[in-house]
Amino acid sequence: MALAQELYDTPASRLDSFVAQWLQPSREWKEEVLGVVRTVERFLREEHFQGDRGLDQEVRVLKVVKAGSFGNGTVLRGTAEVELVVFLSCFRSFQEEAKYHQAVLRLIQKKLWRCQDLLALGLEDLWVAQGAPGALVFTIQTSGIEELITITIVPAYRALGPLAPNFQPPPDVYVSLIKAHGYPGNFSPSFSELQRNFVKHQPTKLKNLLRLVKHWYLQYVKAKCPRANLPPFYALELLTIYAWEMGTQKDENFRLDEGLTTVMELLQAYEFVCIYWTKYYTFQNLVIENFVRKQLKKDRPIILDPADPTRNVAEGYRWDIVAQRACQCLKQDCCYDNQEFPVTSWNVKRARDIQVTVEQRNYFDLILWVDPYEPIKKIREKIQQNRGYSGLQRLSFQEPGGERQLLSSHCSLAYYGVFSNTRIYLLETFSPEIQVFVKNQDGRSHAYAIDPNNCILRLKEQIEDRLGLLRRQQQLEFRGQVLQDWLDFGCYGIQDSDTLILSKKKASEAPFLHS
Repeated sequence: MALAQELYDTPASRLDSFVAQWLQPSREWKEEVLGVVRTVERFLREEHFQGDRGLDQEVRVLKVVKAGSFGNGTVLRGTAEVELVVFLSCFRSFQEEAKYHQAVLRLIQKKLWRCQDLLALGLEDLWVAQGAPGALVFTIQTSGIEELITITIVPAYRALGPLAPNFQPPPDVYVSLIKAHGYPGNFSPSFSELQRNFVKHQPTKLKNLLRLVKHWYLQYVKAKCPRANLPPFYALELLTIYAWEMGTQKDENFRLDEGLTTVMELLQAYEFVCIYWTKYYTFQNLVIENFVRKQLKKDRPIILDPADPTRNVAEGYRWDIVAQRACQCLKQDCCYDNQEFPVTSWNVKRARDIQVTVEQRNYFDLILWVDPYEPIKKIREKIQQNRGYSGLQRLSFQEPGGERQLLSSHCSLAYYGVFSNTRIYLLETFSPEIQVFVKNQDGRSHAYAIDPNNCILRLKEQIEDRLGLLRRQQQLEFRGQVLQDWLDFGCYGIQDSDTLILSKKKASEAPFLHS
């Protein structure tokens, strides 16, 4: 797409007029494209697709949704690419969609070639695009506009019913998605309406920033590196929305140059980016919570699709190339003010602050808000300011199904892969005490302060006091060896932060004590 003015030659103060003059599509152009799209939608809704081998049933279209830029209102002038998600009657679960997806593509492809309305419009190439999921792609050349219109059709299972404003799917929808074990993002089209609405309902000014970022990406990244495996537009859109939310607290009156500069700086720090939302799925369900926590522990950058937790839209792409191009952008006129100073960026962290609940026995929980990238010693300082201690603070945490870990002062929560609200346990020790973890049969662990010279019975007394399990009913093991009450910890080589296994003795094993 040739433009009369280059973004890099445009002063920062002129970005608003640049978007209005060169990036926003005209109403006539949009109507011409949408007229073609309506013909395709009519064909899909009215045509009945009779099953062939592998699909012995009639296939009806339940709904057609415009996704992508045309659906969410961020289309660029001259970029006539439309994605249609087609919800079909033959898909009654995620598993059925995976089973019949290719057969449905063949059915629709066969019918498209015979549609007289589309042939009359100028239907040209038609091919099956392989990917996750597969799609039908075809082009139409009309006399009304210069550009080829590219239409992508993606069949999908209608996992959601009618959508009301601020609709949040029932947790069961996401549980079934997670248990379907599909390829990451394979079932994302089922949530295309939520993806569309997430962007569509954003302020107009933010959509202009999205257009500006996408134009930069097209002209200065994709055009320069056509063969590179670059991130999808959707990843850039989500990163830009996050930057605006965090940098302006969702203020609709902001400066485009500051927004552009902020996005470029965030792209340069891609190796630390961890972004997610809880608008459509939350941590209230244990299956969803455990799954999302595992997603957040993966290699960064992480940008979880707000509508589909199985899809990290940032995974597996050449972000290093994007970062290099972002560095170049920051040196151009569009990122410098009228006094030739670099435009100030917003204060945007690479991950959201998270709520840390500090547990300590015999104390009320302490709530802290923490940047996952700040050192653990900063958390210790905040605790010290709130409560004041004379002993040594031991902080530990345990994720579901995992081992309890001691948190090192020199590391951060991000080092341990913690980017969502968490609970940590505080234990205060005094010399010569050490900390040991005692793991129960349910997999959870507790921390205890012990003197290595004391006998094992002293620890059992602490366990009885905390858990209510009588000391004579307790059996403690370390590295497969049952610990005897009268021996001390040193006899077994137990060191600081070691884990002991607690189990309950059988009735026949528990010693009988006379009252």
